[in-house]
Amino acid sequence: MLFEYETKRLILRIIEPGEAADVLDFYLRDKELFEKYEPERIAGFYTLKRQEQIINFELTSALRGSLFRYYVYRKQARSQIIGTICFHHIQGGYSSSCEIGYKFSSAHQHKGYATEALVAVTQAIFSEMKLHRITAWALPDNVASARLLARAGFCYEGICRDYLFLQGAWRDHAQYSLISP
Repeated sequence: MLFEYETKRLILRIIEPGEAADVLDFYLRDKELFEKYEPERIAGFYTLKRQEQIINFELTSALRGSLFRYYVYRKQARSQIIGTICFHHIQGGYSSSCEIGYKFSSAHQHKGYATEALVAVTQAIFSEMKLHRITAWALPDNVASARLLARAGFCYEGICRDYLFLQGAWRDHAQYSLISP
């Protein structure tokens, strides 16, 4: 996988630890929104030091081909992160699959950025990694995420009961997939 992609309006790239302040700003801007959909944060998550450590891990994982987190920027505002898309649990062989996760800043939702970014990187992972399947998960009541996945060509597959522990309880998740064309 390349470390940077461009679309009509966006730049998607894997970043370096020196950009941790931008990542921290991104998470703090929508802390309440993001925490509704994700497991409890590790201690010190909202610190510059922890973000540098996480970026180091992500960079090392990308070099190994086991995880790719792309930070999304608008071309006209290249210094502010508006979202992330992450491919993880990448498996070759008989599975030839991965999972995808994403989040976008509330100020930049409903403008087509997430769809544009998601379509671009899913095409890239199919063509460059030669994977067969991408799986995405969403809370059943997360209508915006379901619509995004549908626009990007993902198909709803069903409910996985008690899939993730969120906000103190096991939560069902809807499963979606995209198969290589």
